Amino acid sequence: MVPGNLVNGVSFWHEGSVRVDRSAYAVVVLDGVLNLDPGKLSTCVSCGLCLPHCPTFRVSGEEAYSPRGRIDAMRAVESGELPIDKTFVDFMETCVQCRGCEPACPSGVQFGDLMEGTRSALASSKRITPWWQRMGFQVLPRHRLLLAGSSLLAVAQRLRLVPKRLGLATLPIRRPARLAATGSDVWLFTGCVMDAWQRQTHVNTAKLITAVGESYAIPSAGGGCCGALHVHAGLEDETRRLAADVMASMPGDAPIVVNSAGCGAAMKDYGHLIGTPDAVAFSMRVLDVNEYLAERVDRLPSMASPRPTVIVQDPCHLRHVQRVVDPVRTLLGHVASVVELDDDGLCCGAGGAYSALQPDLAGQIRERKVASIARATSRSDASLVASANPGCSMHLSAVLGDDLEVRHPVDIVADALGL
Repeated sequence: MVPGNLVNGVSFWHEGSVRVDRSAYAVVVLDGVLNLDPGKLSTCVSCGLCLPHCPTFRVSGEEAYSPRGRIDAMRAVESGELPIDKTFVDFMETCVQCRGCEPACPSGVQFGDLMEGTRSALASSKRITPWWQRMGFQVLPRHRLLLAGSSLLAVAQRLRLVPKRLGLATLPIRRPARLAATGSDVWLFTGCVMDAWQRQTHVNTAKLITAVGESYAIPSAGGGCCGALHVHAGLEDETRRLAADVMASMPGDAPIVVNSAGCGAAMKDYGHLIGTPDAVAFSMRVLDVNEYLAERVDRLPSMASPRPTVIVQDPCHLRHVQRVVDPVRTLLGHVASVVELDDDGLCCGAGGAYSALQPDLAGQIRERKVASIARATSRSDASLVASANPGCSMHLSAVLGDDLEVRHPVDIVADALGL
């Protein structure tokens, strides 16, 4: 690429800088190599309202690291005017996939679909998601292997063999006993990483389901990984196989309660991913645990101890994708005084595996979130941060220290009620 050469109104450099020229802007849509929906690509009118909500743009100031810049790059590659090269791959791989741009977009651009489609095309051609990452993802649905590997990683942490730059919070060496089903009112999805690293949250979820007078079933073998990390990595075929296994593991029409925001977002998208009536019906059954409990909060016991003050950090896949905001406050408000952050839900930088694959950018994004938490702490007596996603909570816990504990809302509520 030649510096200053305009393609679809965008000037590209090998260094990765992008400048949008409004006067030269034009959309060219041809049958392209990324197999993206032309209608979705053309929806973006380059208004720029997404920019303040994009974490990579906020920390870099680079148009290339914004939704608008990335869509311009997709258009250029899809039309054949630019090749898929290292610069383009960098634009795509550095996206956290937080989808904070979507609620801010007046045109309703489906950026998540465009990014997932692009990553699928790049992964199919082996331009992203190298073999070692694919091998790591293969462990996730093999639950016994995942549990053993997680315990070994926890031991390695104690021996200081895990690099701190990975930003990984301390993992548990031991876990509570696995849950046993109590009935069939709802399914309690346990998943892979959530069960290996934060099983206590499953225990507390089960206690709260019981406290509202309902019973729960546990998915059968084979439903141990929803595929959320796989779809982020562009492994679409693997995601479909995992989705089929998860659907088979929870038959019937009972609601499916999920306490990991990323997992819930992925499972609510099975209808779109698989495209069958059964998949659509399955997706409609999926509820985030905060949604489920907020509808039944009047059935929970009354508060038995002083109300803690809790800062709420919304995981992106709960706030921006599932659009579950008020239920978190409703549930926490039953036992605590809620303190809001002042960053309008900006991403924390965890992004599933993003913090491990892009540690520098993830760290810069996290610094902004930590600064927002510090401001909230200064105007309150909070010693707890509520975050309903394992990646977010561990990413933040790695740097917040002992004075400010990050916990799942379910854990905070169960402890406050003495369950």
